[in-house]
Amino acid sequence: MEEKISKSSAAKEKAWSDSNALTNVNRPLKLDEIEASAQKRIKTGDQELNRVLGGGIVMGSLVLIGGEPGIGKSTLMLQLALSAKNTNVLYVSGEESQQQIKMRADRIGHEDSSCVILAETSLNQIFVQIKELSPKIVIIDSIQTLQSAKIESAPGSVSQVRESTGELMRFAKETQTPVFLIGHITKEGSIAGPKVLEHMVDTVLQFEGDRHMSYRILRTIKNRFGSTSELGIYEMLGTGLRQVSNPSEILISQKADDLSGVAIGATIEGNRPLLIELQSLVSSATYGTPQRSTTGFDLKRLNMLLAVLEKRGGLRFGSQDVFLNVAGGLRIDEPALDLAVCAALVSAYHDIPIKDDVAFAGEVGLGGEIRAVNRIESRIAEAEKLGFKEIYVSKHAIKGLSSSGDIRIKGFSKLKEAFEELFG
Repeated sequence: MEEKISKSSAAKEKAWSDSNALTNVNRPLKLDEIEASAQKRIKTGDQELNRVLGGGIVMGSLVLIGGEPGIGKSTLMLQLALSAKNTNVLYVSGEESQQQIKMRADRIGHEDSSCVILAETSLNQIFVQIKELSPKIVIIDSIQTLQSAKIESAPGSVSQVRESTGELMRFAKETQTPVFLIGHITKEGSIAGPKVLEHMVDTVLQFEGDRHMSYRILRTIKNRFGSTSELGIYEMLGTGLRQVSNPSEILISQKADDLSGVAIGATIEGNRPLLIELQSLVSSATYGTPQRSTTGFDLKRLNMLLAVLEKRGGLRFGSQDVFLNVAGGLRIDEPALDLAVCAALVSAYHDIPIKDDVAFAGEVGLGGEIRAVNRIESRIAEAEKLGFKEIYVSKHAIKGLSSSGDIRIKGFSKLKEAFEELFG
């Protein structure tokens, strides 16, 4: 005997695109007929997030935030929801209960927030609450937990993630409501789910950092409404994430005594100049094969620089263990740090400290030459702001540079010349 199996009543509920179909059909317009207007943005209390988004939250934008588990994505979004003054925010959590979110909010601290918390995974039920509350900002934590009644598959599957993101995108564009999506990432560091997910959204942000260190970087991967060169820096505290407005002061440790193997490099992260501390240790190899270990720096580039120092500088690193660390738990991959790395290695090799008021900015070539780097003016200005008296750069970089205040700019064409000046 045949038995007819009917779908659940949830499947009969209409999604946003079904109940809000547009009646007006778009028609093509000539380029001259289109009125250009500035994007309306919502300014948040988080200046770092405003910078990364290009000046604030764009109305109707769909923003995807990815990061490792425990890095602080939910904390960042909850702080955004709690800090939005006179703005109705709906925070939808598919992973935590309302009581758990309340406990985190109490730990962060908040004052009369108009944030509304919803613990729900059904996309259809979420749209029912959205129509009732009419929020100005919607936060989804996370997109992999949502389930649409249109698709008969488990939450987190490719079809579910694609369908849920598509419905939320239609809602955002039709109502001009900004929507933030928190996304899980894979072991390789890319956002989990179909790659089309990143193409559908307007902005993709990556929350990075070592969970054992206190600093976090919010980096822009894609942004239709601003630059992809911006980044925000936070410090994770027991009371939540603190904005770091001047990271250079924190990334440079205040040393009581002069230590060998420490050099300060001027780098550019996004559009931001940063001065970071590079620490190196060189010691005689105890075992047959010398060790080469780095934290926050490319190991292959370190091996290249060691080969240059050995061939062009006559230093015997072949029988030495070499360790290099970027202070603060950051990961930097920029050739402009080459000169600072080489200075730190030579300082550790000879056990001669480098003066505290000297910074470095230059790329090192295979011939031992010091090459110019981009945006040298910004690097010099940042070093001067932090009280550095000298900065070592490429001789070719100082052409056309105006004298900069109290800081002395020293240009060199070869590593040997720079080290003779530095160590005597």
